[in-house]
Amino acid sequence: MDNFWLTLADWQLVDRLLAGGRALFLICLGLLLGKLASKGVKHLLARQLSQHHLILLRRIAFYLILGMFCVSALRELGFKLSVLLGAAGVLTVAVGFASQTSASNIISGLFLLGERPFSVGDVIRVGSTTGEVLSIDLLSAKLRTFENLFVRIPNETLIKSEVTNLTRFPIRRLDLKIGIAYKEDIEKVTKVLKAVADANPLSLEEPEPIIIFTGFGSSSIDLQFSVWAVKEKFMDLRNSIQTEIKIAFDAEGIEIPFPHLTIYTGSATEPFPIQMVGGNKEQATPDNHKS
Repeated sequence: MDNFWLTLADWQLVDRLLAGGRALFLICLGLLLGKLASKGVKHLLARQLSQHHLILLRRIAFYLILGMFCVSALRELGFKLSVLLGAAGVLTVAVGFASQTSASNIISGLFLLGERPFSVGDVIRVGSTTGEVLSIDLLSAKLRTFENLFVRIPNETLIKSEVTNLTRFPIRRLDLKIGIAYKEDIEKVTKVLKAVADANPLSLEEPEPIIIFTGFGSSSIDLQFSVWAVKEKFMDLRNSIQTEIKIAFDAEGIEIPFPHLTIYTGSATEPFPIQMVGGNKEQATPDNHKS
C-alpha cells in the first residue's frame, strides 16, 4: 500500500513538472511571437504611421500576444481563468482609486495621440524646457534637451500647458532686435541689412527678409530684422548673420549705441562739481562748469 501511494506521489510530481515545463514553453513562445509581431507591425506600417504611433502599436502587439500566452501558461499551472478575472477586476478598482494621477495621465496620453501636436523627433518647448521628443508613452513624454539632459514630462502637464513645436513646419523665421544711433540714415541701414541677408547662403529669398521700424528707444532707433531659414539650419543662421551684421555696420560706420543717461537738475539748481581724473587731477569749481 505504501508503494502505491509513493508511486502516486511520484506521478503527481511528474505531472506538475510537466505542467511547469509546458507553462515555461508557452511564455517563451509568447515572447518570441510577440517580438515577431512587433517587427511585423514595423515593416508593414512604417510608411503609413508616424513614429510614435508605430512605437505604441508595436508595444500593444507585443504585450497583447505575450499576455495571451501568459494566461494559457497560468491555466497549465492549474489557475482558473474566472478566478483570475475576478481578482483582476478587484485589483483594477483598487489601483484606480489609488492612482488617479496615473489615470489622468493615461487619458491625457490618449488625447495627445489623437491630437498629435508633436511627434517623435520634433523639438518642443514646454515652459522653460526645450528638447527633442524621444518617446510618447501613455503616462509621459520623454525629452532630451540641448544640454543632453533627460526630461520626463507627464501627459497631464502637456495637456494643461502651452506647448510650442519648434520643428513642425519646414521653415522658421528669425527675429533680430537691432538698435541704431539717432544720427544714422535709416534707408542706408536698411540697404546694409538686406545686403547681409542676400550674402548669407542660409537666408531664404522666399519669404524675403523684412525690416520693421519698432519705435524710438531711450538710446536708439529700434528695428526688427526678420529672416527665414529651413528648420535644420536655423541655429546656424542665427549664429552667422549676427556676426555678419556687426562686421557690415563697422565697415559702413553705422553706430550700435549703448544706453545713455543724462542728468538734469533744473535751472535753479547749482551745477555739480566735476573732478577730472588723468595725468593731473584738478578740482573743478561750480562757476566754470555747466550741468
